[in-house]
Amino acid sequence: MRIVKAVGRFMWREKLVTLSTVVLLTVVISAVFVHWIAPFDPYAQDIAMRNKPPGSVGPDGAFHLLGTDPLGRDELSRLMLGSQISMTVGVASVIVSGVLGTTIGILAGYYRGWFDDIMMRLVDLQMSVPSLLIALLVLYVLGPSFINIVLVLAITRWMVYARVARGLTLSLRDELFIEASRSLGASNIRILLKHLLPNLLAPILVLATLELAVMLLTEASLSFLGLGIQPPESSWGLMLAEGREYLTIAPWLVAVPGLAILLTTLSVNIIATWFRARSNNKGTSRSNAEEKDATTPPFAKTTTVKTT
Repeated sequence: MRIVKAVGRFMWREKLVTLSTVVLLTVVISAVFVHWIAPFDPYAQDIAMRNKPPGSVGPDGAFHLLGTDPLGRDELSRLMLGSQISMTVGVASVIVSGVLGTTIGILAGYYRGWFDDIMMRLVDLQMSVPSLLIALLVLYVLGPSFINIVLVLAITRWMVYARVARGLTLSLRDELFIEASRSLGASNIRILLKHLLPNLLAPILVLATLELAVMLLTEASLSFLGLGIQPPESSWGLMLAEGREYLTIAPWLVAVPGLAILLTTLSVNIIATWFRARSNNKGTSRSNAEEKDATTPPFAKTTTVKTT
């Protein structure tokens, strides 16, 4: 009962975050259970029902909530299939780029020297070139496929994690608890895994949440340009590309996937911003408490004397 009240207070206090969470959970559930909850087969074609507006009813009485596409496929089912592919590409790219960038950043910040110089110059070089341009060039050479898209997206965004992880490692490598671990004989691997990495997880997770929205938009852009997910599969960017030719006669073909991209990326950004604000507030309150305790002279603390 206490948990229910706490959840209710949170939902009332953080209405926008709650709404964003509901939107994101809807997308995730649709992506995971698309083959069980989709109203129609996303690949089934019916030319007689092509480009039907939302709310159309077929000859067999089938109700198409969001209408149909140029091949007569149910738009809602295609949207749910697109959410599965788009979210899978986004999450996989975030994991690969996050692991790669965080590892390089921690090693560069902890060991410094020539490795740090080379990695940071590489980061500066790659950040000077537009990520979308790199992705287009690589996919044009390798060809579009699911694995290639994930790897390309990871390669174009690893340097963001590397910079953040390196900066945080530099601020922590000379702290007293690290020096104490060294003095007790802890190896560098143990210090990195047991002491540095846990202190980096919170900001890295917030960054990964923000990067998920970037990955979703980049994947949609690549699919829209024809170098991402290929037919007969479905992604939100590919649905936009297929519907742009019918924009004047069937605007819902563009509006539906466009709205899905907008709501999903906006929800991810709102949740990530809330997480970042919460982590900053906790860090600020903790540091203020420690500073106050450190600056309070011992004789200023009140003591209770027991008398008989």
